[in-house]
Amino acid sequence: MAQPLRLIETSSTLPRHADAVVIGGGIIGVFTAYYMARRGLSVALFEKGRIGAEQSSRNWGWCRQQNRDARELPMATRSLDLWQQFAADTGEDTGFNRCGLLYLSDDEDEIARWAKWGEFAKTAGVKTHMLSGRDASERGRATGRAWKGGVFSPSDGTADPSKAAPAVAAALMKLGGTVHQNCAVRGIEREGGRLAGVVTEAGTIRTRMAVYAGGAWASSFLRQLGIRFPQATVRQTIVRVSSVAERLPAALHTARVSVTQRSDGSYNLAISGRGRVDPTAQLLRFAPQFLPMFAKRWRNVFPGGLEGIRGGHETLAKWRLDAPTPMERVRVLDPRPDAAAVKQTFHRAAELLPALGRAGIANAWAGFVDSTPDGVPGIGEVPQIPGFILAAGFSGHGFGIGPGAGHLIADLATGAPPIFDPAPYNPARFAKSAWGQVADF
Repeated sequence: MAQPLRLIETSSTLPRHADAVVIGGGIIGVFTAYYMARRGLSVALFEKGRIGAEQSSRNWGWCRQQNRDARELPMATRSLDLWQQFAADTGEDTGFNRCGLLYLSDDEDEIARWAKWGEFAKTAGVKTHMLSGRDASERGRATGRAWKGGVFSPSDGTADPSKAAPAVAAALMKLGGTVHQNCAVRGIEREGGRLAGVVTEAGTIRTRMAVYAGGAWASSFLRQLGIRFPQATVRQTIVRVSSVAERLPAALHTARVSVTQRSDGSYNLAISGRGRVDPTAQLLRFAPQFLPMFAKRWRNVFPGGLEGIRGGHETLAKWRLDAPTPMERVRVLDPRPDAAAVKQTFHRAAELLPALGRAGIANAWAGFVDSTPDGVPGIGEVPQIPGFILAAGFSGHGFGIGPGAGHLIADLATGAPPIFDPAPYNPARFAKSAWGQVADF
């Protein structure tokens, strides 16, 4: 059974030209297009499948500052305000709720790391409360046990992955932007080295500006343009259980399992960091750059199977612009959930919060988390193709920071003062040669 997702009706008629084209209808793509349209640009948004159908509807739904990498924290902080502002400005429902996030632990080293981050957070103006054992046990009383400590971040919250991306796409259309589902972008056209058009399966649209926000497909797409972008995907599984009568924390993290209440009252369950790495040619190609990340996470990342190859998103092959591409053969990446992870996740959740065990599993799904070697997204114009901006590699953090990322990308595209410093996200950081012409594809 698939993950829940709001479906929206969009246009099948392509405009002949646009001020800007956004490639990818996930949370990053829709917010980018929305903020561009708010500035008066004519924007066309293309999605090879359904809006929000890949990782943007397959995540926890957390919108957090707590425990963010210092480079992502400014984006996370601004995003929380933008989530709230979006609802006020558009009337669209993303399910956003500043419910606060609760972290509980019995590991003194983990608690010490949270306390250290909390000291850093104070310097960035972020409110976070360290919890004593007594306070943690009180906030976590639904677990029926004592805890050594924890953290509560009151200004953080959640949004609903089944609603968010479609809601933003709907707001974009109200502003006059066009949205095109089931229409894959195969490549681009250049004139004098600069972007001049975007080639889709339904025809070419003339434009001088395009943003690529294609998630797990980014490295393969950029390879067609002679651009090297190191990327790996981790297949993660989420379990959903029905609503319960008992009052439970809206968003709770522990080392063994994390629980998030959805806007319909059901709960998402997941084990933080757990996933499978499916062997593909692309993974082998970039393995040296990802070994430090996988080594650090070896307790939770396991060898996978053929799901990555079936998806086709990590191909090293070149494709033609006048023939169907792997994106048209697999409109939506919908990998099989990890059966062992489903069983273990539900068992741990039932131990933590027995009410969830009585509710039973409603469904489960998996998604591909697109990662960069340092776990921070790559956002910036591709130097060899003026007018072409990359926004990918959000490493499982993209949903919550989607509004801030979209706003920043719109700033970069239009020459406006950036909402925060874009330098930490520059993709050139991966290697001086990362943006060079690829000679070995």
